[in-house]
Amino acid sequence: MRMAELASDLVALLDDDQRAVAHRPFADDSARRDWHYVPRRRPGLAFTDMDAPAQKAAYRLVASALSLSGYARATTIIALEDVLDEMEGGSGARRHKPERWGRHRADYATTVFGEPGGLEPWGWRFEGHHLSVNVTVVDGVVSSTPLFFGANPAEVVDATGPVLRPLGSEGDLAVAMIDSLVPAQRTRSRVYEVAPDDILSTNAPRLGADLEPAGVARGRMTGTSARLFDALVELYLDRLTAPVAASMRSRLAATRPDVHLAWGGATGPRSPLYYRLQGPGLLIEYDNTQDGANHVHTVLRDPDGDFGEDLLRAHLAESHRAP
Repeated sequence: MRMAELASDLVALLDDDQRAVAHRPFADDSARRDWHYVPRRRPGLAFTDMDAPAQKAAYRLVASALSLSGYARATTIIALEDVLDEMEGGSGARRHKPERWGRHRADYATTVFGEPGGLEPWGWRFEGHHLSVNVTVVDGVVSSTPLFFGANPAEVVDATGPVLRPLGSEGDLAVAMIDSLVPAQRTRSRVYEVAPDDILSTNAPRLGADLEPAGVARGRMTGTSARLFDALVELYLDRLTAPVAASMRSRLAATRPDVHLAWGGATGPRSPLYYRLQGPGLLIEYDNTQDGANHVHTVLRDPDGDFGEDLLRAHLAESHRAP
């Protein structure tokens, strides 16, 4: 498969020291699930330690897991690091505040787990501030969650209006959907009077029972509300490649009526807003509360299949089946 070729190409471009950092055993489950979206010292090989061909190979690997629009959003999020650095005073300000992490488009790292294209499961992660792409491949089937996209600033404006809003649709569509609800459903789905200051699942390696569906189920919505709800789910699925999105869509076909909307905050311009779409096989979270509601966190997760967990269960059952 193309993704395996791209991962192998990247590993082949690295020297022994780089490979020791970037290439880990697939069986190291804690390392595979060690993901985050805040500034931190990243596991894996950073762009700063790669030459140009290796950096391009890493980008090609990322592109293989995302749709074109998803890849455009991802690369825009990366570029925003330099914008954020300028907003925060640039590298000169950092010298006087060494406890602060730097902001730079090279502060992203790649890790490959296992042997790409082999008979055994393998995977990879590409991660930095506000972006985490986690891919697991089992028997040729791809799982691409957790998938985190964030943006700070969420909106860059000039005198004519917005210049850049990489996650603008995720907010606009949700506001339209919430505002279209009948009053009783709008009230019931507003689970939080004040929007939480971050997504509630954070970077949990596994989703537990502490976060459960709440609010109003999709099956109780009709007309415009139902249409906009479905469009919002599709917006997140469309970050993925067509085959992976189609697989998630197929699994959601029967359970979509049970996916619930819970939200908090307000739907006015530049108002703090949180929402969650949650049900069997799906968790979507959005939070825009920080920095004057100009700092967005979003995540797409599969409660049963993050890090290929469902695929790995099936693979294990098959490989240990009695002859």
